[in-house]
Amino acid sequence: MRFATRDNGTADGELLVVSADGTRGLSAGPEWPNLLGALDRWEAALPALGALADRVAVGQGADLDPAELRAPLPRTWQWLDGSAFPTHGELMQQAFNLPPIETDKPLMYQGMSHEFLAPAAEVPFPSAADGIDFEGEFGVVTGPVPMGCPADEALAHVRLVVLINDWSLRTIAPIEMKTGFGWVQAKPACSVAPFAVTPDELGEAWRDGRVCLSLTVEVNGAWFGHPNGQAMAYGFHELIAHAAATRSLPAGTIIGSGTVSNPEHAVVGSTCISERRAIERIAHGEFRTPFLGDGDRVAMQVGKDAAFFGRIDQRVKVIG
Repeated sequence: MRFATRDNGTADGELLVVSADGTRGLSAGPEWPNLLGALDRWEAALPALGALADRVAVGQGADLDPAELRAPLPRTWQWLDGSAFPTHGELMQQAFNLPPIETDKPLMYQGMSHEFLAPAAEVPFPSAADGIDFEGEFGVVTGPVPMGCPADEALAHVRLVVLINDWSLRTIAPIEMKTGFGWVQAKPACSVAPFAVTPDELGEAWRDGRVCLSLTVEVNGAWFGHPNGQAMAYGFHELIAHAAATRSLPAGTIIGSGTVSNPEHAVVGSTCISERRAIERIAHGEFRTPFLGDGDRVAMQVGKDAAFFGRIDQRVKVIG
């Protein structure tokens, strides 16, 4: 199944069941008014949501207006972002002469979860001097996960898969990292593509707890990269187990893969400016790609027709 959230003036929006091509949708109605509530009672919601999916599949449903679609979860209980692509970290270490992080566990931080931006929303930032950057990621939305859940049982708790732009402020990040505490100012609200899909919708592309699809990024209409999500060193099952090692996770928890990055970056490009700048510094001794400024446009999608998750297509608005 494929879900979207339409703006209806409420904090959580209106839950829609969406057609496979992402053009039509049916409201889930008053019993299941929003996705967060449905996730909380997933087994009870599935029959009604499945019946709506069957109706949409045979042509029922109204045309979707992309301008009315918010993030599938406009807010949720918890956002945990990993860094599961080793190439990204290796490039950063080489470019900036950083020591490797000595750990045998996944890297993860907890970000803000009270707001996720709509896929076509203008994105406000205080200042271009903060180093405005994007990060293309895949993510999963879980049901309730018990404390101590082992990795070999974790995929059973995955309810949905999403596409995320994890906005980052690169000038602030090193300052916060030196404190030894987590990011706050360097990590504003993320954006999420309009459709959240059940793993079965991905077919063979959902393997080993990984989204084995290429994520295409464009900046101001020009190709920036299309690396594949298969290259995760840790699958989502391992990220879930890491997050739940000492605490339970509530239904609606979003766990991110971190910046999608491949060893073949010379061919497939990158999904963030910082990585491209690292590659430039290694190759040429200098940065050549600037961070984003007012009016710059960032787009992300999977597949030529963006049918899986829809399309993130946003402009930067510097308000300072």
